[in-house]
Amino acid sequence: MKTIRLISALALTALLMCSCGGKKQQNIIDLPREATPPAIQAAVDAILAGDEADPSVTFESLMVLKHGNVIFEDWYGEAAPDIPHAMHSVSKSFTATAIGMLVDQGKISVNDKLVDFFPEDCPEEMSDNLKAITVHNLLTMNCGHETEVNRRGADNWVKAFLAHPVTKTPGTWYCYNSMGTYMLSAIAQKVSGEKVLDFLDTRLFQPLHIEKPQWEESPQGINAGGWGLYLKTEDMAKFGQLFLQKGKWNGEQLISENWVAEASKYQVPSVPAGTRPDNAAERGLTPENSTFMLGYGYQMWMCPEGAYRADGARGQYIIVYPDADAVIAVTADSNNLQAEQDLIYKYLFPALKALK
Repeated sequence: MKTIRLISALALTALLMCSCGGKKQQNIIDLPREATPPAIQAAVDAILAGDEADPSVTFESLMVLKHGNVIFEDWYGEAAPDIPHAMHSVSKSFTATAIGMLVDQGKISVNDKLVDFFPEDCPEEMSDNLKAITVHNLLTMNCGHETEVNRRGADNWVKAFLAHPVTKTPGTWYCYNSMGTYMLSAIAQKVSGEKVLDFLDTRLFQPLHIEKPQWEESPQGINAGGWGLYLKTEDMAKFGQLFLQKGKWNGEQLISENWVAEASKYQVPSVPAGTRPDNAAERGLTPENSTFMLGYGYQMWMCPEGAYRADGARGQYIIVYPDADAVIAVTADSNNLQAEQDLIYKYLFPALKALK
């Protein structure tokens, strides 16, 4: 596996004049480029043909890395290299990374109790289940809620989360819950004294040469955590490459290898967002027909063939494929997220696996 190295100013100048597969670049490039192999071009053509055949799938950008080099990139419709895209729940993986950095620094533990961070916002009477919720439970969507916490109309989102009924024993019940990730953002801000955006800016975004992005906030001035981050496609690809390189970038260990391993491995069983674990079978969902059934890590979904992904609504993906030393970054506006993934697994995975 190659470790990314910044390319020279001369190379940058040359690269700014062209791109591998599509529109001319307007933003600074520091991921190295290679010519697109015919097999990869054929795989992308097949994906786009599938996109055109299925109106529920609409790709807006696609970037493919092999051995740390961009071997395909293109933007479609109104999308462009220099326009940040709404990440939706891909934001969650960045919030989890901030938590990982704080764990690496010894400032928090995944076994720390949620209520200990916010004693002033806890209800007067707390259930044993609420008191049992840990950072690990938040990371793995296993807080014990049977329904997602509703923040609408709440003056204080932390209080709203802590007031929501915890009907299951934490650690035993998967419920996709974006507000759980908001609580991770709130924890990170409480511990570090910085918003997650500012915390990551100096520790992640600047080292990766990612221009400080926008990130939505709550009324309390806490980054949304589970949504609201805006990034360019190449920014997404860099984040995936950092994980592929086990947290190392230009010789610097930005995230510990241990955290990358824990975040990207199967931690708990999972079901699609909005699905209860006890009715997945009734809906005919299996690991064979739904990648959302393959398991969940720390704000990362498991994929076929040992891959894993950051995953956002409308089809935003950062797919890390260690067996092929590859990363795939996608922005989209799709109604059928499984169909979009299936096109990638069907055509790009075997092409990347076969490519030396």
